[in-house]
Amino acid sequence: MLTLDMVYSASYKLKEVIRRTDLIPSNKISDKCNVFLKTENLQVTGSFKVRGAYYKISQLSDEEKARGVIACSAGNHAQGVALAAAKNGIKSLICLPDSAPISKIEATRSYGADICLVDGVYDDAYAKAISLRDEKGYTFIHPFDDEYVIAGQGTIGLELLEQLPQVDAVVVPVGGGGLISGVAFTLKKLRPEIKVYGVQAAGAPSMVQSLADGKVEKLSSVSTIADGIKVMEPGEHTFQLCRDYVDGIVTVTDDEISSAILTLIEQHKLIAEGAGAVPVAAVMFDKIPDLEGKNVVCLVSGGNIDVTILSRVIERGLQKSGRTCLLNIELIDKPGQLKGVSDIIAALGGNVISVHHERANEGSDINGCYLRITLETRNHAHIEEIKNALTKAGFKLYDKN
Repeated sequence: MLTLDMVYSASYKLKEVIRRTDLIPSNKISDKCNVFLKTENLQVTGSFKVRGAYYKISQLSDEEKARGVIACSAGNHAQGVALAAAKNGIKSLICLPDSAPISKIEATRSYGADICLVDGVYDDAYAKAISLRDEKGYTFIHPFDDEYVIAGQGTIGLELLEQLPQVDAVVVPVGGGGLISGVAFTLKKLRPEIKVYGVQAAGAPSMVQSLADGKVEKLSSVSTIADGIKVMEPGEHTFQLCRDYVDGIVTVTDDEISSAILTLIEQHKLIAEGAGAVPVAAVMFDKIPDLEGKNVVCLVSGGNIDVTILSRVIERGLQKSGRTCLLNIELIDKPGQLKGVSDIIAALGGNVISVHHERANEGSDINGCYLRITLETRNHAHIEEIKNALTKAGFKLYDKN
C-alpha cells in the first residue's frame, strides 16, 4: 500500500542520484494565470522516470537483483531502469516498441542495457517483457503500475511544495498514470486544497476513458506524437489513485502539443518531448477551468525527443500558431500576375519561403495557372489580412491539398 513514508524514503534514496530540477516562472504560456514550469526535461536521463525506476530497484532483494531486471518502455523508463541497474551492478534487458525514437533507443543502450525491439506500441512491448520474465526468471520493473515506482515519482510533489509553497494547481502528463498518481497522492495528503489535473493526448485517452467508465479500459488503438504517453491501457493501481486523488483529466490534440513544444523552445529555450509538453498545451489552450489568477505548475516531464521528429513538430507548431501558411491562388496566365501577388504580400510584411507555379491542368480555365506559395507570417490575424488583401485585388484563393 502506498504511503507518505514511502515517498519520503524515496526522496532520501534519490538524493545522490537525481537532479533537483528548477521551477521556472513563465509569463509566456498564459495571461490568465501565473505559470511555473517544473523542468524534469532537465533531469538525469532527460526524464522524471529515473526517480521511480531507481527507487524500485533500490528496494529489490539480493535474490531479485541477482536474476537481473527486465522492463518495457516507450523510451524514458528504459533509460531510468538502465541507469539504475548499472549503478547497482545489475544486468538489465529492456523491451521497447520499434516505433520508439532512435535517440531513446541509443541512449538506453549507452547506459549498458540489452535491447529487445518489439513490433507495435508500448502494450506490445509490455507483453513481450512479461513473456521473457516468465521464461528467463528476470525481475520485472513496471513503468507505472507499481507502488515503489509511484512513490519515486511522488518525490516531485515534495519538491514542488518546497519550491512554491503557494501553489494552487499542478498540471501533469498522463500515460499509464504513474507520474500523476505519485504527485497527486503526495500533494493531496499534505495539502488537500491543491488541485491536480492530468492531460492526455486526444489520440490516446486511455485514463480518460477508464475514469468515465468506472473501470480500467483498454483502447483498441492509439495515435499521437507524444510517444511517452501513448498507452492503450492504464494500470490498476494508477486507475484507483487517479480516481481518488486527481481533480480531472483533459485531452489535447497533436497540433496543440506541437504549438506547446514550439512555445517552450522559443520563449524558454527548453526542449520538451510531446508527453512533456501536454501540460503546457492544456494551459495555453484553456482546457482546464478555474485557473484564472492561480499559481499553476506545468510539469514538463521529459525532453527526449528525436531530432527528426522535432523538426516535423516545429513545422506543425508553426502552422498551428499562424507562423507559416500555404496559399493557393488561381491566376490568369499573363505577365505581371506574380508580381502583383508578391507586391501585396511584401507590403503587408509576409515573407515568401517557397513558390510553385503550375500551368493549366484538366478542369481549369485554358488561360489559367496556379500559384502555390508558402509564407512566414506573424499570426492568424496576419494571414487573414494577407488573404483579404489578395481577394480585394481580384485574386482567387482556393483550397487544395
